[in-house]
Formats: sequence, structure tokens, C-alpha cells
Amino acid sequence: MREAQCKSCAFRIFRGGKMAYLRKSFLLFFVLFSLILPMPVYAAGEGNIDNGGGGLGSGTNTNYWSNRDEGVRVTVVRASDGGAVSPSIDLTNKNPTDIKVHFGKICKTQYRNGTGLSARVGGYTFYNPSQSLPQIISTSSGNANLEAIKRYFTDEQVIKAIAGYVGMDFKTLTNGEYKLLIEPIAYVTFEGVRTAFTATEAAKYNQIRGGMLRKKMPSLSHKNLPLAMFLETSDLGFPAWGGARTQKVSDEEIISSLGLGIVRFNEIITPEVIAADYEYRVDTDVVTAVTVSGGQSDPDHPVSVTFSILGTSYTVRNVYYPEGGQQLVWVKWHTPSTEQHVVISVSVSGAGSPSKGTITANIVDLDKNPPPNPVADDRNDSYSAGNAVVPDNPQKTSAVWSVWRPWWQEHWVWHSDSHSESCGEDCSEEHGDWEDEGWWEFDLDQYAASLSGSMTLKTDEKSPTATASTIKSGYGVNISVEAGASTAQSSATTPPQNAVSYFPEFYYETYWRLLERTRSGYNAAFEFKTNHYSTYNRRTHFTPIWMPDGGYQVYTYLLDCWTPDGMLSMNLTGSVQIAGDLWDDWHIAPQKAE
Repeated sequence: MREAQCKSCAFRIFRGGKMAYLRKSFLLFFVLFSLILPMPVYAAGEGNIDNGGGGLGSGTNTNYWSNRDEGVRVTVVRASDGGAVSPSIDLTNKNPTDIKVHFGKICKTQYRNGTGLSARVGGYTFYNPSQSLPQIISTSSGNANLEAIKRYFTDEQVIKAIAGYVGMDFKTLTNGEYKLLIEPIAYVTFEGVRTAFTATEAAKYNQIRGGMLRKKMPSLSHKNLPLAMFLETSDLGFPAWGGARTQKVSDEEIISSLGLGIVRFNEIITPEVIAADYEYRVDTDVVTAVTVSGGQSDPDHPVSVTFSILGTSYTVRNVYYPEGGQQLVWVKWHTPSTEQHVVISVSVSGAGSPSKGTITANIVDLDKNPPPNPVADDRNDSYSAGNAVVPDNPQKTSAVWSVWRPWWQEHWVWHSDSHSESCGEDCSEEHGDWEDEGWWEFDLDQYAASLSGSMTLKTDEKSPTATASTIKSGYGVNISVEAGASTAQSSATTPPQNAVSYFPEFYYETYWRLLERTRSGYNAAFEFKTNHYSTYNRRTHFTPIWMPDGGYQVYTYLLDCWTPDGMLSMNLTGSVQIAGDLWDDWHIAPQKAE
């Protein structure tokens, strides 16, 4: 028999711009009159928002922020997973046309899902609502009013205006399938350049700059801005904030938990289980990282960090950083071969302290849901190709991190000795010693890694009527994935180690194939594992006999290329054309007489 095996085989509406001068007298009368007669405000949503902050440090002429030089970023996201379904918009009472550097319109869930930080020069866009925003960021001169913020972002007319800005029907927006993600924005002058960032962007930028933003303007970037908004209850995979409300926080705390509020509609909210810090695959080389800060660490006063993992201690010595700075510290280790929950303890010796004392990791096995045995009489009359949407998993193809390198700045000073016994009272010689009273300076060494990949889907050569790119349904397809990782610091980077493929007949869910790595290292290759339903033990996947004619696209997620800056991963696709089915190659005819 051929390897033709079938399958057995309520606010005022926003308007851009300001009130005309001729309407000011009417506006004044309206405001005074509204103080006498209360006006109804119709709430269309429920605000999951809390806040903190307060107090502002002194700045310099090149690094400063002015009170209320602020705004908010608003994004419509899916209630189910937080995925952005609208372009993000920035609202502000200011006119920040002088912004030179910003990071585009990326929301917090997009950063969480792997979007990298990308600085942009010029072209910053914003909306000025005619109904002014309430104060968002608290300072020593005045705290933001939490209730005013909630009222603003849950009012029906405000939400209608937001729907108009993003091009979405109001009833659709508020039907319970979507939420509003709100993020505070600060407009600052950093290193002499007018810059706009959300709290998450500030934290990520601070990491790239080796802690320089926190060093220059810590009260804003690591206290008032991130604490301007956080969640009262966990939502969209973000936890409720239970930490300090008036103290500086770390980059990791900001990225994971701060600088956001959520408005939800017509939905019963149940508490969410907070995800682990990391998810790793079994039997895989991985990298786990923390940030260390506090004091100054130099060769005279070094800091060491110890990771305790599954009974083994990994110590990273000589962790250096300047006063007010911080340093990313990581360990490379190999995960166990079975699924489990791992708690990693982190301890520091020296002046510094880690961003986290305990890290949790889930170790999962992807090789548990291969497709079932295909059979010849399979049917799926309800299958709709339009519902087979190719996944868009978090993709990150580049990473950057930095390491502080200390060096000694010599400063020789002469110390004279006027009471030297080797010289008499009339001695004219000058006695003493030169002493080096220098100090430690620091240079920041930058490192990077990148991931590239390609995927080819081809028809199996055992399919008797197939061409290179066309096949009848019921026959098999083969896959070839090529992956390359490049890095300037191989000791801190793992090769790409896993790839998993999903198929349209299962709507890219339910079943998948973990590919076999046929070539290891930084230039890796992956193929299907041997299919035990194959008569010839081929590396193949059989298409279902009922698969309709047209494109047959396989999706592969390439992952587990680990760096100190997180995991690199890629979304890959490949396709062949289906025309006809396996039964077209079979026919019944009378036996010829001999």
C-alpha cells in the first residue's frame, strides 16, 4: 500500500483644540451655573484604578520635569487576553509639539507580549480633549484625585469620544468583550532632549541605559509616574499592586505591575492567578536574570549574587555598578526533564539588593499533544477555513543588555612631611610621599543578540501525484526550519532550542507537533519527528482527507533562544496548495483475463 495513507493511514464629548475667545464669557456663566444646579454624569464603565506617589526631587537644567506636564495613553484591548484591537492614542491637556524622542504608540500588553522598545525621533501625535483631563501624576505640590480620575475614564461621553478616536462603535466597545487600558505619560527633558514615555517605557529605557534615567530623575521615573496608576484587583494578567505607594520602585516592578489602569464593561470579574515570572520548557538551557542596585559596587567593595536552583547554588561574582546605578545579573542553567514548578532564591553579598528575592518558574512539556491517528472516513462538515486564523505569539528577534566596567581614575597628591628625622632644622630638602587619591570610574559595555529563522513546507516524496508545492488531501507534508542566533556574548546567550508546529485543521489549537532538533548550536535545524503512523517511518504530517482545496498553511513558533534580556522567538509559516483528495488516485476496474 502506498504512503498515500489517508488518515489510517458620561462626560462631555472630546474635541480637538481649545475654546474660542468669544465663548469664554458663556463658558464662565456655564461653570458658575453648574455649581448651583447639579448635572448628571453617566458612567458607562467600571474603573480598576488606584494610585500613589507624591514628592518630587530637584532637577537640573538638562534633566527635569514640570508639574502636570503629562497625559495618558488609551488602548482598546480584548477582555480575554489583553491583546490590542485598536491603535493607541495619547490624550493630554498640553501642546507637546516640541517632543523630539518618543517610543511610538505601543501599549503595556504589547510590551509584555514581546514588542521591543524602539526610540523614534519627531512625529509625536496627541489629542487635546476639550474637557480637560484631571491631574494624573501626584507631586509634593498636589496629589492627583483618584476619584476624579475614575469618574473621568468611566463616563459615557468620554468613552464615546474615545470610541470615535479609535474608529470603533460605542456599543461594540462596551459589550463586555473589550476593555480600556490606561497608561500615564510624562513629558520630560532628559539629557537636554524633550522626551515622552509611559512608565513601562521609562523602565525599559532605564534598563537599556544602565540605570541612567533612574539616576538623573528617580522621583519621576521610578516613583510618581509608575505609581500614578496601578490595579486594585488583578486583571489582564497584571497583578494588583500591594507594594509601597510613596517609595521608589524597580524596573521589574514597573514592567510587571505598575503604570496602568483598566476600565471594564458589563463583566463579572473573577480573581486571576498570577503567572510565574518565567515559563521554560523541559530539558532546555535557559537564562534567569535579576537587577541589582543600591550603593556602589566596585573592585574595592564588590557585590556577588547567588541563585539557588533545585539544590544547586550559582554565584555570580564581581557585579559592578556606579552609585545610583544598577546592573542586570543572570545565570544560565538547564531545566529538568519533567514538568514542575521551580522556586529560585536570590541572595546578594555586598552593598546591593536584588529586584526580586524569589523567582518562580513553570517548567512545561510541549511534547504532549500530537495529532491523533488519521483515518480514511474522517469528516468535518463544519470546518471553516475563515476561522483558522494563524496565531501571532509574542515575537522578539533582538535583545540588548549592558555591563558596567570599572576603571581607576588616578589622582596623585603630594603629602609633605615637615618633621622628617632624616633632615635637620636647616634642611632645605622637601620630604613626603605621593599618594594616589583616585576613584573608580565606570564605562558601560553594550551587548546584543539576534534571532533569524526560515521555514519551508513541502510535499512528501511518497505522495505519488504531488508536485513540489501541490498535494492532494490525505497525503503528507514535511517541514524544514532553519534558525540562527548571533551574539556578542555567547556565555550569556543560548542557541534556539525548540520549535512547535500548529495546523489549520485544528484551527491552530488543540494538537501540535514539537519538532525534533536535527542540528544543534547557534545555527540550528528542526524537522517533524518520525510519524509512527507512517508506513515508511517518514518525518511527515498527514493532511486530513476532508481538507478543502486551497492553501494549507502550517504555523511554527521558534523559541527558547534565551538572553539576559529575555527569550528571543519568531513566528514562522509555510504553505502548500491542496487540489483534490487521495481518493482521486484510486479506482476500481475489472481484472484483465489472462
